[in-house]
Amino acid sequence: MGSSAGITMSLTLSNPLTCFVPKASSFNSPRYRVFTVTCSSAIATPALGLAERPWKVSDARLVLEDGSVWKAKSFGASGTQVGEVVFNTSLTGYQEILTDPSYAGQFVLMTNPHIGNTGVNFDDEESTKCFLAGLVIRSLSISTSNWRSKKTLGDYLAERNIMGIYDVDTRAITRRLREDGSLIGVLSTEKTKTDEELLQMSRSWDIVGIDLISGVSCKEPYEWVDKTNSEWAFNSRDGETFHIIAYDFGIKHNILRRLASYGCKITVVPSTWPASETLKLKPDGVLFSNGPGDPSAVPYAVETVKDIIGKVPVFGICMGHQLLGQALGGKTFKMKFGHHGGNHPVRNLRSGEVEISAQNHNYAVDPATLPEGVEVTHVNLNDGSCAGLAYAAKNIMSLQYHPEASPGPHDSDYGNGNSIVYVHKCDDDLLRE
Repeated sequence: MGSSAGITMSLTLSNPLTCFVPKASSFNSPRYRVFTVTCSSAIATPALGLAERPWKVSDARLVLEDGSVWKAKSFGASGTQVGEVVFNTSLTGYQEILTDPSYAGQFVLMTNPHIGNTGVNFDDEESTKCFLAGLVIRSLSISTSNWRSKKTLGDYLAERNIMGIYDVDTRAITRRLREDGSLIGVLSTEKTKTDEELLQMSRSWDIVGIDLISGVSCKEPYEWVDKTNSEWAFNSRDGETFHIIAYDFGIKHNILRRLASYGCKITVVPSTWPASETLKLKPDGVLFSNGPGDPSAVPYAVETVKDIIGKVPVFGICMGHQLLGQALGGKTFKMKFGHHGGNHPVRNLRSGEVEISAQNHNYAVDPATLPEGVEVTHVNLNDGSCAGLAYAAKNIMSLQYHPEASPGPHDSDYGNGNSIVYVHKCDDDLLRE
């Protein structure tokens, strides 16, 4: 290197490609001489002599009804699927979201950018299958690193025929949804379908007015006995004291686990179960569960609620809350982009305390339409919407959010059990607390 003669180098490999040969004029120092490297590549393809890229390229599209087209990479199932796009602000719990029946008919866009790093396991499922139409994320984890993991997120979705896309600008889509409201979209991996065809599909489909409950509810009554796993248990009690009838409008397993942990005997019944059959069982209370879609699209469920209230203490969660609002004579309306996430602040108007809650709904009860005597007990602090109702005259309580929140905040699972064992004590004394 110290010699002014510089370095002379020659390297020749087989199957040469076009090589870069620097010009002598590009070097000012006499220490250097131009040398030529003839290269070969071990990467080959049938057509060009080069292998396929070792990384995945865009092979999917999300086409929204506003005309925007978002290129992405696919994972999970392939094909073409239509759904309503909503965004979820939860930082964790993607497996619970995937198996929440309340997401039927929807594409869930996760605002948290990194998804899939903990894989999936069979203990965190909220139902027996995935009900959402598809999953939209920014970054798909290339590995899993959790001791409970049984398989990757991609394999899990593929086995359940659920489409997913990643490497898409989820922040930009979320801003669009916040500005324009929830949008219908089409996910597709089919190259034969043009953007215009997919756009027309999105504009010819609607989720409003569709009965989604009947597709997620159980078909026959059954008894639920599983409690919260002892590793995660909190606020529980021994013994079996109360018999609860739980209407399955899309009920999550953890709601049932929490009730069982508080000593309830639970009978789960289909969404179409007659009120007369429920009353014959003389339950201590009735739970109207969460569920997907428009409460105005299931008038049969509203009639069932009407036939039960006033005859036995009742409690409603999300869809159950909305059905109670309609059964009492109130109206519900579709929100601009709904509430989806595990970080929604709610004020308890009775105590003045603020709870961080898990929510998943696109509809809300209009409190101005409710009859005299119905009390708004909770409000969402983001937009002031109704998040809880009580009607002492008929032993009714309801919440728009999920008090069992798993995974998520446990603010609403009070130590005395009032929020999850609502039907235990749903009497005048509790309603006055």
